[in-house]
Amino acid sequence: MDIQKLLVFKHLAATLHFGRTSQACNMTPSALTRTIQRLESDVGEKLFFRDNRSVSLSPAGKRFKYYAEETIKNWQTLKNDLTTNEKFLKGDISLYCSVTAVYGILPKLIKRFRKQYPGVHINLQTGDAANALPKLQNGEADVTIAALPDRLPHQLKFIKVLETPLIFIAPANYLEAVNYRNTTIDWETTPMIMAEKGLGRRRLDSWFRKRGIQPNIYAQVAGNEAILAMVSLGCGIGVVPELVLQKSPMQTQVTTLKVKPSLIPFTVGICTSQRNMLNPIIKAFWNIADYEVNN
Repeated sequence: MDIQKLLVFKHLAATLHFGRTSQACNMTPSALTRTIQRLESDVGEKLFFRDNRSVSLSPAGKRFKYYAEETIKNWQTLKNDLTTNEKFLKGDISLYCSVTAVYGILPKLIKRFRKQYPGVHINLQTGDAANALPKLQNGEADVTIAALPDRLPHQLKFIKVLETPLIFIAPANYLEAVNYRNTTIDWETTPMIMAEKGLGRRRLDSWFRKRGIQPNIYAQVAGNEAILAMVSLGCGIGVVPELVLQKSPMQTQVTTLKVKPSLIPFTVGICTSQRNMLNPIIKAFWNIADYEVNN
């Protein structure tokens, strides 16, 4: 079976979005549809259920997803096993991380990897850090940069890069956004900008719950950059990793609040799965990441 078709299928099975996959794979939507139809014709079963609102894998599609992932992995392993010099590894590796990680963690690592393995193409996606582990687990990314969760997912490999505190921030130019009761922040009237999901949101929810506080949630947004933007505009106060604030162009537009007790800090690291380590390209990237972090 055509490996390129399998790569397209694998991407669509991860995104469940024809528009995003056609753009990422440099195909027109109609070409993507034809590719999937040819695969369905080869398999003899419908691989996706699709209507005007959603796309989902059929039972046959779920089984075919495993076949496609194994076939792609075995194909890449074979190609690289037949290469006598590992410097000439060829293929692709997909990375996912936040914009902050691109600036603060990836530069030296990618520079070294590209110099050592010029035949490997790096596909870099950026977005909300809360999506890092889900993208790794559903196969949409080979390696991610993420905060270490309270419970490690099964088969996760993790290289610790740094620890960064979770800090409360307020607008520097809109002091009235923070309400006080005597000298203590009045959490029930001060508007909060909170993440929709992710480890930071869970730790903040736990912090409020332990203190019996019902926060005044003004907005729930995706990503630390969105929290920073809304806080800087005076919409309320929020919580972000200190590393994000240090790398943000908006750092002068917010101020740090001294809130006790402190939230549990983030342990940030590079992640992949044990299964991915069978891929020589991912293993080569992992070895370089380990060297860069620990030397």
